[in-house]
Amino acid sequence: MKQLLTTGIVLSRTDYGEADRIVTLLTPDQGKLRLMARGVRKIKSRLAGGIELFSVSEIGFMNGRGEIGTLISARLIKHYGTIIQDIDRVQQGYALIKMLHRATEDQPEPDYFELLRHGLAALDDRDIELDLIGLWFQAQLLRLAGHTPNLRTDTAEQSLAADQRYVFDFDSVAFAPREEGVCTAAHIKTLRLLFGNHSPQTLKQVQGTTQLLPDIAPLITTMRSTYLRA
Repeated sequence: MKQLLTTGIVLSRTDYGEADRIVTLLTPDQGKLRLMARGVRKIKSRLAGGIELFSVSEIGFMNGRGEIGTLISARLIKHYGTIIQDIDRVQQGYALIKMLHRATEDQPEPDYFELLRHGLAALDDRDIELDLIGLWFQAQLLRLAGHTPNLRTDTAEQSLAADQRYVFDFDSVAFAPREEGVCTAAHIKTLRLLFGNHSPQTLKQVQGTTQLLPDIAPLITTMRSTYLRA
């Protein structure tokens, strides 16, 4: 049987038997792979260093007759080591991986691999706030799943006004003008940035973004729990 090569990020690891481990990896071209890493828990295993959490690795594998293939080789390409030095970043890293894993099927589009890679890179940067990374990641998951909110017109199909206050209507996935509304033009601008084609590294440089995140967080988390399985 032919050995295949790809790039992967570990989504989960489950101990099996005395020294083996079943590893689930996200890849850009093979979807999710469940592979048996034989002997990986032994001290002298050549595979262990290539399937670290919060890393991107080049892996060689063989498909199995069932759902689980066999990991043949693993070489570390990039390890985001700063993450594991901060317990809060570790927990956020686990949260991002879990969200993506639950929100995607077995054959997710390559964009999901890139999203997770960029998310880990952002977590590896101590200058980027965790709240920003978390909300950006959720917004991007929603965007990839086709659930971007209407950030151009209101529920009456009128252009969103700079001097108006709004509440978000989840039924129409758009904003409705209300005097008592919490969201302003500044909030909507921040949402456009979070759902747009911008990295956390870029967003952290936009003045005032982080101050508005507490107001925006309930909207994004509610959308995520409503429209995604995560």
